Amino acid sequence: MSLHDIVNRRLSNRIVRFCYAIYKKHRIIESLRLGSFDITKLERGYGLGLDERLIEYPWLFSSLPSKEGNFLDAGSVLNFDYILSLPTLVQKKIFISTLAPEKHSFWNKSISYVYEDLRDICYKNNFFDWIVCLSVIEHIGLDNTKFYTNNPANDEQALDAYIVVIRELHRVLKPGGHLYLSVPFGSHRNYGWLQTFNSNMVDTVLDAFSPTSYTEHHFRYDSDGWKVSSRTESGACQYFDLYDKAREYQNGDPIAAGAVVCLELVK
Repeated sequence: MSLHDIVNRRLSNRIVRFCYAIYKKHRIIESLRLGSFDITKLERGYGLGLDERLIEYPWLFSSLPSKEGNFLDAGSVLNFDYILSLPTLVQKKIFISTLAPEKHSFWNKSISYVYEDLRDICYKNNFFDWIVCLSVIEHIGLDNTKFYTNNPANDEQALDAYIVVIRELHRVLKPGGHLYLSVPFGSHRNYGWLQTFNSNMVDTVLDAFSPTSYTEHHFRYDSDGWKVSSRTESGACQYFDLYDKAREYQNGDPIAAGAVVCLELVK
């Protein structure tokens, strides 16, 4: 049963989320195991009925080298056993910085957890060889009490706060180090707990980081699944908020981001 079927049959939200999470995990593991992610062309139906994680994880691991070094997961997007056990990560010294404790942690894998606001990172300058920040900065400075913390201080509407995070990530990254960054892309809109980035905002990220070199890849979702895209082709894409009770899900809608931009920035 696909997510489209589950949603359209109006099962409870709890059942929807459980079934979806299991199905998505299986497809992510399959994609990473095959290791065939091609940033220039995706097979028809790739990631159909699934969100941008089916792009972000394979994109990341198609480029991240299997070397020793200090590695920061800024936002705890990799905090899953099946991700942290990947050969590309096992040789690295992994640090995870996130706003608040999560349900699961993997201290037995010698992973260090720090709970902090990414606008004020505790690590020293030039510490990390690699930083990963996938679909995180669109939440910075907005209402993080909806899903991530009960602290009322984290209910904000500071739309430019992501710029401070980019500068902090630059500060703690070594010269020559790589930042792997992604955000939902398309027509800008503030959903209260996240915002979609448009072309001007991506340029602001590039200006704030000032990379020595970078690559930029775009992907968008349609009724056939995920496809390679561009700024122009993705420019009108929108985010589908499954938690917005005022909007009914239609078959073919994206599950979350209608498009995503993935940036590899070298300091």
